Amino acid sequence: MTTTSNNRRQIGGDIWWPALVATAVKLLLIPAYRSTDFEVHRHWLALTHSLPLSKWYSDATSQWTLDYPPFFAYFERILSLVASRLDPTMTDLHRGLDYASPLAILFQRLSVALSDLVLVYSCYRLTRNRGFCKFERFLIWGLVIWSPGLFIVDHLHFQYNGFLLGLLLLSVSFLEEGKDLMGGFVFAVLLCFKHLFAVAGPVYFVYLFRHYCSGGLVKGFGRLVLMGSVVLAVFAAAYGPFWYHGQIQQVVSRMFPFGRGLCHAYWAPNFWVFYIILDKFLAFLLLKLGFDIQTPKASFTGGLVGDLSPFAILPTITPLITFVTVLLAISPSLVKAWKNPHPRMVSRWVSYAYTCGFLFGWHVHEKASLHFVIPLAITSLKSAEDAKHYFFLSICLATRFSLFCLKLKNIQSK
Repeated sequence: MTTTSNNRRQIGGDIWWPALVATAVKLLLIPAYRSTDFEVHRHWLALTHSLPLSKWYSDATSQWTLDYPPFFAYFERILSLVASRLDPTMTDLHRGLDYASPLAILFQRLSVALSDLVLVYSCYRLTRNRGFCKFERFLIWGLVIWSPGLFIVDHLHFQYNGFLLGLLLLSVSFLEEGKDLMGGFVFAVLLCFKHLFAVAGPVYFVYLFRHYCSGGLVKGFGRLVLMGSVVLAVFAAAYGPFWYHGQIQQVVSRMFPFGRGLCHAYWAPNFWVFYIILDKFLAFLLLKLGFDIQTPKASFTGGLVGDLSPFAILPTITPLITFVTVLLAISPSLVKAWKNPHPRMVSRWVSYAYTCGFLFGWHVHEKASLHFVIPLAITSLKSAEDAKHYFFLSICLATRFSLFCLKLKNIQSK
């Protein structure tokens, strides 16, 4: 026991070096360009600070309406309590529009950097019991904490993905340690921060049902009730206040704006890109051959709510079709989780689920590539094959192509 405690203390001490180096780089990026997401989160600070909870999801003072789940809104509310004391204009609903004073920039940048501590702690938990040597631990920490994708998305573009991915890895670490109830609890909390992580929900359900709810009918049913109660309690804490104010329908409509189109404005390099290209090629070819083809003028992309994506030749893709496609793509991992629910396979199954969501989901953001790249880094040292998969998905697909457009200042900054 003493040896284990000493090893954990040593690992805990070691991880702070890469974390401090990453923090130093983040501080250097404070004056760098910022995207419209900076104003989005600044407005959410003002919205949650200035308005009562019952109006958070119905306010339309700015086009950047609140569309994240309630826990993230509560998170913004907590940040606004500090921000309002540092610079009151930052949290003023009307005077604060497009506001970016040096102090406001510093505060928001530091809030992202400090929230990354959740990611650092999760990396520590995931590597402390895997039997890695010191070099292997540093390599994994570097792949996660020094991820170029996270630097681009969070500390240039401006978001809180490191914090959210930290919650995901924390949940996975609990599952790998056999603490299934805590793993399910943290994943439920994550979904109440950002619902797009629900793509891995089927994997969690099948794994927890087979691994945690086994052991006989009575014991298994009792555990199922316990797990369900924990998850329901988390969602009640998140959505209960909005249900009380009769705002649930408004919250759901903001969180799931299916009218935004099949693809995001900055296309994720996924299956639907090729589907759209094929549709346009067929329309062009048939027009050249003399066929009377109606080519819709509406866009396949959109950052704001609009009409569903139009197609000239191929069948129109609806959110339901993408949902079923993602579920079918995930099914091999669900079968494996059902047959052999091994804790050390969870990170691999979760990465696979998010890869399927990225490839076949509706209105996928290019930043969603981080959802599978970061967990995949944990498994990259298991074999040469795993390292090859990580290299392809993180370097060739995600980082180079999916996220590169976020570094273009002239089209991203305000």
